[in-house]
Amino acid sequence: MARLLLVSPEPRMREALERSPLLAGHTVDVAAGNLVALRRLRRLGHDVVITCPATPLDEDVAFVEESRRVRPGVRAIALAPEASPAEVIAALRASVFACFTAPFDLAEVADMTARALSEPPSWKDGIQVVSANEDWISLRVNCRLLTAERLVTFLEELSKELPAGDRDALLLAFREILMNAMAHGGHFDPGQVVEVSAVRTKRTIVYYVKDPGPGFDRDGLPHAAVSNPPDDPVAHIMARAAQGLRPGGFGLLLARKVVDELIYSERGNEVLLIKYRG
Repeated sequence: MARLLLVSPEPRMREALERSPLLAGHTVDVAAGNLVALRRLRRLGHDVVITCPATPLDEDVAFVEESRRVRPGVRAIALAPEASPAEVIAALRASVFACFTAPFDLAEVADMTARALSEPPSWKDGIQVVSANEDWISLRVNCRLLTAERLVTFLEELSKELPAGDRDALLLAFREILMNAMAHGGHFDPGQVVEVSAVRTKRTIVYYVKDPGPGFDRDGLPHAAVSNPPDDPVAHIMARAAQGLRPGGFGLLLARKVVDELIYSERGNEVLLIKYRG
């Protein structure tokens, strides 16, 4: 049984965590502020700490760093009223497990908390910041499904200036491309890494993804929906069944439809997703 520490005066937060079936059997403790939380961490040694949703993200990051001096292995879920790109980058550098800003989806927070509890000590290596400023972030991420999900939470906070519909579509497209890179280029081997960059210009948001594989011929993908002939929109389903692949294959088609430009390198192992702003 694990112990969670919630830094929050709001009873509905605690109730949501305690009601979640994903956290059944775990203990949820509450601290009224960061100083109280640090004292409890010293005494009880919690496994996951969830920061106060009312405090700024930069204050949360400082609290997380202090918490790790008390308990080095603690995982942190950061909740904040809002977040600037600089604050999100600081959270990435501090190996915050996930970051959410208001309004909070409490079920999503509970789900990510449960995932944090299940992670091995090597989870901190999942997302490595190579370089970062407010307009250009370069990362190396290992080929794990959870790493992809964690990265999407950070990129969502970095693209808040987009309308909600555009932001959701862009992140869905990015996730599909990232998952393809991890699955086909890295074979979901945690020892393999995908290179990711997120770039903001005055007119665009650009995501760059490079997988560790040898690349592929985009004209020779019978198992992908993007290759279906116009008169047979489900041809790839039979091709996937013949190859023993799980149902799917819509990732490239979906990504192509929801971004403004989708550009591949010659080898096919590098992708640019471009979304125009405004």
